[in-house]
Amino acid sequence: MDKYIVELFENLEKNNIKGIYAESKEQAAKMVEEMLFEGAVITSGGSVSIKESGIWDIIKDKKYRFFDRSDPTLTEEQRQECFRESIGADFYFCSSNAVAQNGELVNVDGFSNRISAIAFGPKRVIMVVGKNKLVKDVNEAFIRIKKIAAPKNCVRLGIDSPCAKLGHCVSLLKTETPAMTDGCDNQRRICRNYLVSSKQNTKDRIIVLFVNENLGY
Repeated sequence: MDKYIVELFENLEKNNIKGIYAESKEQAAKMVEEMLFEGAVITSGGSVSIKESGIWDIIKDKKYRFFDRSDPTLTEEQRQECFRESIGADFYFCSSNAVAQNGELVNVDGFSNRISAIAFGPKRVIMVVGKNKLVKDVNEAFIRIKKIAAPKNCVRLGIDSPCAKLGHCVSLLKTETPAMTDGCDNQRRICRNYLVSSKQNTKDRIIVLFVNENLGY
């Protein structure tokens, strides 16, 4: 690990968040396998990082009780039930929109099932974070969301939002440093609720599995 990552992990530790380093996504996947136990209740956010790392294939194994909110055969009611199951899950897998150097995790959601799980519920939250998610501070984190995470996720999800067309949030047309919640009025907007995770009440409940590769958006 370089000095920047060592400092990041020290700051995460101060916030009662555990940092784990993986040189590659393959190594990260092996680490996840070692964390899990047979019969574990697992849920996950709609994370590109989880799928690109190969961890998605691991947690879907039949030896775990995995609630797959992306299953196309689910009704909307069943999908909402998957969201609710995260409250009592043993493990919740996701990524973070950005990780600030001072050890804060910055996330924005549309349905808010992910930020709800990050804040409260699952016994363990495993965040798989590529090096492309690291930022200087919270302000830079929200700029990253407006320039990269939100536009790319809207394209991926087929959401006809201004940012999907422009490649960035409409708020950036007005100023280089827009207000945190400033954005479009699109009904399917995915930037609805905002969460900054700093000092945690339960030590090491949140684990940041840092992968020294670019993953997700």
